[in-house]
Amino acid sequence: MIAVVVSRADRASEHVGERLLALADWTEHEDDARPDANGGGTYHRTTVAGTGIERRAFDDLHIYLDDPVPAFSERPEFLVFVSRHSGDTGPLLTCHFTGNFGAAEYGGADGSFAPACPGVQRALVEGFHEHAPGGYDVAIECTHHGPTDVSVPSLFAELGSDEAEWDDPDGAAAVARAVLDLPERDATESVGDPDDPRHLVGFGGGHYAPRFTRVVEGTEWGVGHVASDWQLDELGPPQERRDVLADAFAASGARFTMLDGEHPALERALAALAESSDGPDVRVVSETWVREVGDRPLDLVASLEADLRSVDEGLRFGASRATEYEVREFPADLLAEAQGVDAGATRAAVTERTVAFETNENGTRAAGSAAFPSPATGDATAARDGLIGDLASVLGEKYDEVTRTDGAVVARVAAFDPAAAAELGVPEGPKFGRLAGGSAVEVDGETVGPGDVTREREERFPV
Repeated sequence: MIAVVVSRADRASEHVGERLLALADWTEHEDDARPDANGGGTYHRTTVAGTGIERRAFDDLHIYLDDPVPAFSERPEFLVFVSRHSGDTGPLLTCHFTGNFGAAEYGGADGSFAPACPGVQRALVEGFHEHAPGGYDVAIECTHHGPTDVSVPSLFAELGSDEAEWDDPDGAAAVARAVLDLPERDATESVGDPDDPRHLVGFGGGHYAPRFTRVVEGTEWGVGHVASDWQLDELGPPQERRDVLADAFAASGARFTMLDGEHPALERALAALAESSDGPDVRVVSETWVREVGDRPLDLVASLEADLRSVDEGLRFGASRATEYEVREFPADLLAEAQGVDAGATRAAVTERTVAFETNENGTRAAGSAAFPSPATGDATAARDGLIGDLASVLGEKYDEVTRTDGAVVARVAAFDPAAAAELGVPEGPKFGRLAGGSAVEVDGETVGPGDVTREREERFPV
């Protein structure tokens, strides 16, 4: 069951709550055991894609509520606070988790966090993009207010950013539709494996967290709690607040973090957290790492980075999803020549044949070694041999004949031989150029044709 909290002290919340009732078939119920001001009285239930949704209203602003979960008829999987957003951002649909990295100025407790649900946030952002009226932007925000005492994962779904939007029926309907869509989007607390989720804690950047919004929108990862630059100021010296940092990771179900900007003191505190016996196994990763890793098994990624190199040092992933592999060196000279002939076709061949591979030049050129799939004995050898054949085919774009012998790929091409031209008396200059281009020239009354100055050149590429 999904719980939805409406605040009567928030006009946008009430507006979204009204649109929720208008957009689905609800049944009306009475709860005489609780005060109407605290979620009792009349409440509503509906079912979407086999999942129950229960809507209850409270008098207080969301940020000052105690745990609303006991008000609901059953314990929900997660809870959504529908709310207004206030700011100078223009029309905006936004969502975020709740907590405080520092003092609790707007509800909740100091240095405390409600449990996050990054998988639900991803689904909500998808719904915002689908239903947002023209002119509305979509974003996630940093963690910056209460409540913190919520016994199930929860998040805010907000309509902003001023009175015009709070009263906008299309904007309110967009938030309501995104909430009602959550069961059909299979929204769950976690992103990926619940036992090892693809969750990040975010540090740094602005309040509206554009870098972390990109992660939610464009990768297979989810983002939990986010401390913007101003929240880091509220946190204080990171080394002295390692308990708060650890709680942010725990509440996010995360062991990875991404930083927006330079934060050396924070990085030292995170490193100390990872080294402590009772701290989370925290790893700081880059946006490149997140995008390249995607949905690949995290234990496989760790193994590949140990056996080859890290993603930030140039590891890239191939098309093979084999979890067993053998590391073999690339045929260096053949690979370099193929990349010079057709870099795109070469990259496609390397990607197709490997689990992962090393690169240089900012990830643009394969080089060094690769992990070839080896579910069975000999598979890695076959995969590497297949790549050699692919690279030989690429050389066919430049050479007249390409063959494979024991231990080498041999490429032959008929090419203009300047020495032969000189022996026949052809002066350097325009006539050299015409011969090289395939045209005959006249020298001392004699015709010298391209065939007279062409010699076969052979290149051998050890494999």
